[in-house]
This record gives sequence, C-alpha cells and structure tokens, in this order.
Amino acid sequence: MHCLVRCTRASRLAATLLRAAWAAAALAALPAAAQDGQAALQRFEYVQVHMGVDFRLLFYAPDATSANRAAEAAFARVAELDAMMSDYEPESELMQLCATAGKGRAVPVSADLWRVLTHAQQLAEATDGAFDVSVGPFVRLWRQSRRQRKLPSPQLLEQARQAVGYQHVRLLPESRSVELTQPAMQLDLGGIAMGYAADAALQELREQGMPRALVDASGDIVVGDPPPDAAGWRIGVAPLDADQPPSRFLLLAHAAVTTSGDAFQHVEIGGQRYSHIIDPATGLGLTQPRSVTVIAPDGTTADSLATALCVLGPERGMEFIGKVPGAQALFIWRDGEQVCSRETPGFSARELPAGGEE
Repeated sequence: MHCLVRCTRASRLAATLLRAAWAAAALAALPAAAQDGQAALQRFEYVQVHMGVDFRLLFYAPDATSANRAAEAAFARVAELDAMMSDYEPESELMQLCATAGKGRAVPVSADLWRVLTHAQQLAEATDGAFDVSVGPFVRLWRQSRRQRKLPSPQLLEQARQAVGYQHVRLLPESRSVELTQPAMQLDLGGIAMGYAADAALQELREQGMPRALVDASGDIVVGDPPPDAAGWRIGVAPLDADQPPSRFLLLAHAAVTTSGDAFQHVEIGGQRYSHIIDPATGLGLTQPRSVTVIAPDGTTADSLATALCVLGPERGMEFIGKVPGAQALFIWRDGEQVCSRETPGFSARELPAGGEE
C-alpha cells in the first residue's frame, strides 16, 4: 500500500551511500555511427576498485588504443583522490590534517581537498549541520556498534560529541589552509568524496577526447554528452527495497544523480532498525527507512545533497531542495507498512515514460 503525499506518486540508497541507484546504461549498438563525419564510435566499458567500491567507466571512443589511454588517465585521477581523502590510510592528506586537530595551527591543503571542504562547509551551514564532515568520531563509534549490535554508551557518545561540529572546521581562503580547532577531530568525506571523484574522472575523460561518457562510482553517477544517436543516458532509480528492480528511469546528459538510503546497510539493535547513515544531531543511525534520489548539475552536489536530505527527512528536505538551483529530488520512505513518496516538480521532467522507453 502506498501513502500518497499531497496527491503525488511519487533513492542515495546509502548515505555514504548505498549508492545503489544503478544505471541501466545499455544504450546504442556497437559500433555507433558518429556525428558530423567523424569516424564510427565504439562503446567501451572499464571497471576498477577505488575508494572501496567499483568505479565504472562507460564511454564512446574511435578505437581501443585511445579508449585504453583515456580509461587509464581517469582511473589514475580517481586513485590520486582516493589516496588524498581516505580516512583509512594514515598517510593520506586528510588524515595528516586530522592529526593536527586541536593543536592551534592551520594546515595548507591541496586544491582538491580545499574544494571538497569548501563545498562541505557551505552545505553544512545551509542545512544547520544536517550535512557535516566532522562526524568522523560518530562514524567510528557507530561502525563498532553495528558490528557488536549494541548501542554506544551515553558516555562514549558524549566523548565523541566533543570532537564533532562543522563550526570547529576553520577555512582560511587567503592561505588555502584549514584548522581543526578541537582535539580528536576526525573528518569523514564519505558523503561527498565519491561524487567529487566521479566528477574528476568525467573531466579527465573529456580532456582525453571522450565527452560521451558515464562514470558510476557505485551509484554516484555523472554523465557527459549523450551516447551517439541518443538524447541522454538511461539511468534506473533505485527503489526503497533492495530486492526490487528499478521501476522509474531517468534520461540525463551533462548531469549527475545519486541515491542515498539504507536498503543494503542497516542493523537491528534492541528491536529497532538503524541505518548506517548517521544523524549528526544524535550520533546514531537514522531509524526511519528512507531513500533520497537527487539530480544535480554535478556529482559533488548530488552526492552531498543526497546525504543531507536523507538526514533532513521529507518535510525539511523538500523545503531545502526547493532553494537549490538546478537540483531535483525524490523522497521515498516507509511509515509502518505504507510506502510514501514526494518529489520536486522538476523531477518527473527528467524521467522516461513508464517502461523506460525514450
């Protein structure tokens, strides 16, 4: 049974994502005729593991040699960002920055890390902390709780809370440096780094002469020019339930889409279902099953917005997304046995008709 919210029918199936809004990218036959007298283009696909997930490149190129060169460059760029922003590698730039927390000094950072942190802080301020990359102490505590299937003690939560708060991240533009003002702070870029890396991979493919491309970072999807003889890339919207196939499809070019939710990543503790997505206000996982699919101009925006909207929930989230230029969203959540949905007016305009046909 569906609960229709405001008479509408209306998925980051992971805030750090489930990232399962998988793209049905089987478009166009091989080889495809190129436009404007160019040589025929062939469809190439590559997969490598980066940031702990499959990064998938799908693009059109005139030959295998140029395709291999472009894919190698794109994956090298992602690997560079992975090494920079990992919270698992102690030698990463991010972890080196975190090692200075509470020491009263600002640290110059790379252009990439600066852009990510600037975007993150702007969104944190706009959402009153619903999106907050300083939640690292909560994330680490919650990972342990999920493994043990036991809630963290109030004492441990309070201890972690002392090191959490986007207000404690100081950005100094004149020197492109960052200061973490509280001891034991730990930044977690799980809600934004993959979208940024997908953007970077797409840009690398474009610079290699492959503008007709799709990059899928395990559900953080960015697309450039459409395939030959197509209006866009056909992308399935992940449903609320992990065992269900997509029933809605988007047609996108020069855009990004991300789904945040907990269909694949949740745990039951004491009879309560908890998401892997943490509410920075409580330090615990969200308890209402939900997903949010965001369409935005770029992956960095789509990735971070999907996480923020998942935390905000449908009411506050709908109010917020309406103020973000170029962004659309679909909310799906479970209320008891009912599945409810809401979406922004422009979401369906990017959607294929029922059945997913152009």
